[in-house]
Amino acid sequence: MTPEAPETPAVGPLNSKRIIVVGTVAAVLLASAGVAAYAYGGDIPRGTRVLGLDLGGKSRSEAERLLSDAVRPRASEPAKVELDGKAVTVQPADVGLSINVDRTIGHAMKGSPSLFGERTVPPVIDLDQAKLESALREQLDPTKLTLKKPGISYAQTTPEPTYPQAGLGLDPAQAAAAVRTAWPTGETAMVPLVTRPAATSKEQVDALVADLARPAVAAPVTVTADDKSFTLSPAAIAKGLVFRSDDNGQLTPALDAKKLHAAAAKEFAKVEKAPVDATLKLTGGKPVVVASKPGTMVDLAMLGPALLTVLRNPAPREVAATLTTQQAELADEDVVKLGVKEKVSTFTTHFTGGASSPRSQNIMTVARAVDGAVVQPGETFSLNGHTGERDYAAGYQDAPVIVGGKLEPGVGGGASQFTTTLFNAAYYAGLEDVEHKPHSFYFSRYPAVIESTIFYPTLDLKFKNITPYGILVDTSYTSSSVTVSMWSTKVYDSVKTVYGPRRNISSPPTVHREAGPKCITSSGLPGFTQDAWRVIRKDGKEVERKKFTWRYDPEPRFVCGDEPA
Repeated sequence: MTPEAPETPAVGPLNSKRIIVVGTVAAVLLASAGVAAYAYGGDIPRGTRVLGLDLGGKSRSEAERLLSDAVRPRASEPAKVELDGKAVTVQPADVGLSINVDRTIGHAMKGSPSLFGERTVPPVIDLDQAKLESALREQLDPTKLTLKKPGISYAQTTPEPTYPQAGLGLDPAQAAAAVRTAWPTGETAMVPLVTRPAATSKEQVDALVADLARPAVAAPVTVTADDKSFTLSPAAIAKGLVFRSDDNGQLTPALDAKKLHAAAAKEFAKVEKAPVDATLKLTGGKPVVVASKPGTMVDLAMLGPALLTVLRNPAPREVAATLTTQQAELADEDVVKLGVKEKVSTFTTHFTGGASSPRSQNIMTVARAVDGAVVQPGETFSLNGHTGERDYAAGYQDAPVIVGGKLEPGVGGGASQFTTTLFNAAYYAGLEDVEHKPHSFYFSRYPAVIESTIFYPTLDLKFKNITPYGILVDTSYTSSSVTVSMWSTKVYDSVKTVYGPRRNISSPPTVHREAGPKCITSSGLPGFTQDAWRVIRKDGKEVERKKFTWRYDPEPRFVCGDEPA
């Protein structure tokens, strides 16, 4: 028998099916690859939106450009805020508010694509939370902030705590989150006040008292500087050690070095030499510059932290201080730039009694105190501020003053004569009258209306240097007169006074007073009202005509005791 040939498999139809399957798989794979290529085309996944802007499929640089262009108009638009029910705005530049394009695009590049939908990426918003808090607090009604801050103060050297209480306040983090969300789309950020506890509790206040405030003033501290030393007393430490609470009630101890220096000025002077400002003086009838001198002072910025580290310690306590060279605030070149070169006004008033009388001595004392004063452009000069209290310690004596409409002896009597002289010198220099008050009675030694009294601390003489040049105040006196001159650069052609007539004239009454050291007799003067105009001319034109008006009371004829029959 012939062996049968092996059976050949029927592969035709089966291979066709395989081809179809394989072809289908290949097609699917190709399609998937195409979809993937589409979905991940560019640096930004498809379907990605930022602030409504479709960035899908874009390269990073293209996306950054598109987003930058889109948000640029927003950059200067103020943030709208409803602050405790009140509509306010905040300027982006004031609080560091901006859209961080670089970081936003970086976030947009992350994540999966969306083939048939969208993914929204919120923008990254830069914002200085502390500045935002400050800006919002400026627009808040402070009476609505009921959070009670903690504190520690000193009654002499005894610490006195103030305990906090929860209340309505601003939540800075909540406010920042609301602004970050609302501003990019122009919406209004809702920022309510919320009930909050203080950041420092009552227990923490008590701990600060026990651990720092009380031991700080339990003993002095010796401060060494090079080969010298001085002592800070508990009283001085109590002036300089402060406990500051921020708006959120966080209580923090600190050394206020300036307060400490003021409280212990005599002690600091044992190791310090203060700098001397450049100034002006008249030599040979001309103003010349007196050179400044540098000083050697304790470095307060370093002393404060050093002191804080030892104030908790028991006695004896000692810290090292660093001495540093300190230049004068007013350098020689600064004085030269003031342009003081000529006399621009002068005024003299006369008095009786001779050089030795208490009243004359007071006039001379205040004149010496003011001599050489330099008033910078834009600066306001205060006579009270310049001389301080005119008391016995400053060399003033008892002389007649007006008290309650009566002449009585009082320390510093006669200072008003200098005040009137200084006021007129400033008046005729064309300076701005900031504060002055004429006498209640008229004195013939003064020009009517254009005169001024003074009384520390309630009545002052102030004038402002409104010229572009400095003013040097020069004073001089004789046994019967006092003169004040102003040196500067002449600004005006002339400054003159035009008077109106006296009116509403009234006769003086006679007043009997009990005889004694407080009673000073006077012959009496009539009262009247009068106007005076300061007329200033510059470049041939009148540039000011300012009216001054004053009503003088009639000065009574004071009689001490009964009149003789």
